[in-house]
Amino acid sequence: MAEHLASIFGTEKDRVNCPFYFKIGACRHGDRCSRLHTKPSISPTILLSNMYQRPDSITPGVDAQGQPIDPRKIQEHFEDFYEDLFEELNKYGEIESLNICDNLADHMVGNVYVQFREEEQAANALKNLTGRFYAGRPIIVDFSPVTDFREATCRQYEENVCNRGGYCNFMHLKKISRDLRRHLFGRYRRRHSRSRSRSPYRHHSFEERSHRSHSRKYDERDHYNESRSRRNRSTSPGHRRGRSRSPGSRRDRSPVRDGSEERRARIEQWNREKEQAELANGANAYSNENGSAQNQDQYYNQQ
Repeated sequence: MAEHLASIFGTEKDRVNCPFYFKIGACRHGDRCSRLHTKPSISPTILLSNMYQRPDSITPGVDAQGQPIDPRKIQEHFEDFYEDLFEELNKYGEIESLNICDNLADHMVGNVYVQFREEEQAANALKNLTGRFYAGRPIIVDFSPVTDFREATCRQYEENVCNRGGYCNFMHLKKISRDLRRHLFGRYRRRHSRSRSRSPYRHHSFEERSHRSHSRKYDERDHYNESRSRRNRSTSPGHRRGRSRSPGSRRDRSPVRDGSEERRARIEQWNREKEQAELANGANAYSNENGSAQNQDQYYNQQ
């Protein structure tokens, strides 16, 4: 029973916990939802609810005075906010991802999800951001159950085919330019590469050095023996370079069998060659015997 409940936790089959809150960290029903919204006590992700204020929050593409806004200006406003928030949150730890929703529904508009590398860093950020203000508005911060944003984002929105628009129940994440992402997140890559390249030299004891040299000798000896055995196998009489040694390839290389008439003709030819060889051998033996007898007669006559 416990395994079954654990397998359906946070899914549509779970009649106790809200699957949308588990995946997205927000639910359109809010406190009126019939299922539980269990807030985690600790998480690497924090949620800053409704923090980002779009310049066209009333009507998309239009400002508060009813004037159309250039999309480039909207993107500039968003990237300024993104960079400002990133620099502030970076004080509390390494940021794995910073995602801002472009949805228009009340429970998701302007939501900011910050995923830190460690849970302690997220707890530190939560502690320091609680009770603070941004642009004259209080910051509402909580731990979020979202750790995999691939399950939370709208894939149709990424393909520009979502027909629900800003009121979709899945995340529509606003994107920043490649240069800004490289500028903000590239510092972590440089820091990690620098820490790996500047790692302190480890002084090994005599036992460790002797063990390493001893193991290296054995490794080189094993490699030498293995290379010799491989070379002997490759130069064996039955082996030909460049050909496969699989049983199937051997069958493929087997000669084509002749017909019955060709076999009979080849056997008759072998028999004739054999008879000729025997006759030739008999003639040679006879000549040799005659020659030896004549030599003996001459020898006795001389005596």
